[in-house]
Amino acid sequence: MTDPRTGATRPSPEPSELLRTARELVPHLARNAEQGERDRRLTDETVKLLTDAGMFRLAVPQRYGGHEVSLRTLVDVSAVLAEGDGSSAWVVAVGSSLAWAVSLFPEQAQDEVFGADPDTRVSGVLTPSATARRTEGGYRVSGRWHYASGSWHADWSVIGFPVPDATGRIVDQGMALIPAADYTVEDTWFVAGMRATGSNALVAEDIFVPDHRVVSVPKAMAGDYPVQRSGGRQPRSAFEQFLTAAPLVATQLGLGRAALELVKDKSAEKAITFTFFEKQRDSTAFQLRIAEAAQKIDTAHLHVHRAAADIDRAAERGEPLDALGRIQARADLSGAVGHITEAIDILLTAHGAASFADSNPLQRIWRDSAVSARHAILQPAMIKEMYGKTLLGVDEPISPLV
Repeated sequence: MTDPRTGATRPSPEPSELLRTARELVPHLARNAEQGERDRRLTDETVKLLTDAGMFRLAVPQRYGGHEVSLRTLVDVSAVLAEGDGSSAWVVAVGSSLAWAVSLFPEQAQDEVFGADPDTRVSGVLTPSATARRTEGGYRVSGRWHYASGSWHADWSVIGFPVPDATGRIVDQGMALIPAADYTVEDTWFVAGMRATGSNALVAEDIFVPDHRVVSVPKAMAGDYPVQRSGGRQPRSAFEQFLTAAPLVATQLGLGRAALELVKDKSAEKAITFTFFEKQRDSTAFQLRIAEAAQKIDTAHLHVHRAAADIDRAAERGEPLDALGRIQARADLSGAVGHITEAIDILLTAHGAASFADSNPLQRIWRDSAVSARHAILQPAMIKEMYGKTLLGVDEPISPLV
């Protein structure tokens, strides 16, 4: 790949190299996690570490100096980062999915975002909570978008808006690219978990968005991208599964692993109150809980990796996933989150009341997992209903996001 800042050409890193780099960051992310919670944003050191390590390049096209990794690699790298800090992993994963979305835009827009710097950070919200009017060469857009993860650190954002024709009639749903200079960040992110993600509101008032920075969401979901698009396989991946669901679930995998390792490590020195067990690890009841939690975490990984493999294979073939493949991937991803939340709950009970001490990282893992698991794109009941309808051949759409 070519770094546009230096002109130097070097091969893209192998997945193993990126995983090793992510692993080296884990203790640093863990050290900064508490400060990030207090500040409700990633620390400057964390952002610099992630940037210098190329974590914000994961989904950037190679022709701009990015890594353009497969979905499986993006999931695995993000999960490793989450072992150190869920918020850091979330900002990388969500930012990567939105950087991937940029690769769907005309090349002129891609040049504007990544042409000068492949480490450009992207935030955004696709909910079309805006108004727009058609004007010469583009649209005038005003709106407020919740919740834009990584908002404090972003250089550009992808936002959703209803697309009108010249008469004002809404004819499409679009996503637009807007530079940070065109919007303000409203400090609204006061939550129980994932505090350092800075998932604030973006606010814009009558900004001009040129046509080349707009893409139709329905067309993108159908795999109909602008003809100017170029690059590798990534832009051919399943829109909904790549753009939001899989990167969000990646963080859960790392949080589950971190919880399991913490509880296992402490079991060699922690007694079970009101019993004769001086070490938790010697108790059969404790051993059974650890085994159950580990199996649930393993099950989550298997489902996520199957979904990623299906999406990556379709991308390699240059074909979209069929309807059943798309909803099965979403069911895999949503189901995995359920397994992780159940596993963490088991581990909290096994570890005991000390899980909830402010000084115990386990309580932050629990809060981060609980908050992120409730993301609207991961609704388990709705996704199960869609999956069941598809399996039974019931043609009754309940969501446009399939």
